[in-house]
Amino acid sequence: MLNTYYNPVRTYQGAGSLSVLPQLVSSLKPGRILLLIWDESVLKNRYIKETAAAFADILTVKTFAWSNPEMFQLYEIYNETKNENYELVIAVGGGSVLDVGKSLCCLYAKPVDSLEAMRNMIAAKTYSKPHCKWIGVPTTAGTGSEVTCWATVWDSEHNKKYSVDTQDNYAYAAVIDPVLASSMPVKLAVSSALDAVCHAAESYWAKASNTVSRAAALSAIKIIMDNIEGLLCGKEEAHDAMAQGSMLAGLAFSNTRTTACHSISYPLTMKYHIPHGVAVSMLLAPVMRLNQPYIKNRKELFNAFGVESVSELSEKVTAILEKSGSPAKLSQWGAKESDFEELVAHSMTKGRADNNPAELTAVNVEEILRSVF
Repeated sequence: MLNTYYNPVRTYQGAGSLSVLPQLVSSLKPGRILLLIWDESVLKNRYIKETAAAFADILTVKTFAWSNPEMFQLYEIYNETKNENYELVIAVGGGSVLDVGKSLCCLYAKPVDSLEAMRNMIAAKTYSKPHCKWIGVPTTAGTGSEVTCWATVWDSEHNKKYSVDTQDNYAYAAVIDPVLASSMPVKLAVSSALDAVCHAAESYWAKASNTVSRAAALSAIKIIMDNIEGLLCGKEEAHDAMAQGSMLAGLAFSNTRTTACHSISYPLTMKYHIPHGVAVSMLLAPVMRLNQPYIKNRKELFNAFGVESVSELSEKVTAILEKSGSPAKLSQWGAKESDFEELVAHSMTKGRADNNPAELTAVNVEEILRSVF
């Protein structure tokens, strides 16, 4: 079996790593800079403030305060910024802000004049090579978006989810400083951490997995699961562990993509507004049960989770969700059995469902949904 792995992102992780940001930006010698932020509170950080001040003449700050960015929201911020000829985007926020930042890099390269034109271009993947570089600075620990080359865009109006997806759109650099995530509410921090765990687990068993991605995946799972109780208890050091685990999970699935957990989760988030990390983690154990016969070195995966069986994993994830204040059953989120046919119909996401080692069918997807109902 041929093993190949590629990820060109320069990564800086750890407490104080944001100190590299001003020099990173300076080394690129950009003409115009867009600083895209989730909330103005990040501007209080010493190094983000220094960066904004050092490049004040060429830097514009824009806020994008939406989760799960919709197509129309992406078009709005594109339309507001498309004529500025930015050469660098610095995205500071959760996965949604990072995804919008990297999407803009592609959109700037091939102008569109309407929302429908942008929707068609993203659907057909006819966007051009990115016009500018971007730097990812995550303020949550879970999505791994700072080290992947795709971005998720939702289109609830048409009940669809798209990816802006090209290997040319990896970040120039990722700066992962746990200080930015330390103020996250526990419920959000846990949901984000479980999203990273799912990225890693799905990367481990994906059809596209490789030696490097599996090693990164196991490390990510162990680091997060060993420290998630500390996260629930508010221990400061747990945030650094989550940042490390999320980055490693991102490096793992940047080469493999995700599988059935993510594929089946998308309609759950769209229809019931279940936070993404909660939706995928609810599906983790039943999808692992389906995939068990196809998972190589299954014992290593169980060891990373600190369990001996899928049933034990199910109990562990449920307990974590409930301790964080998130319901762990679909029925608790307003789902009805009569919804299953619609959910199954929207669960077969290309590039995710067909990357799962066990074939997904309408029958087994419904069984998975019923198991978490």
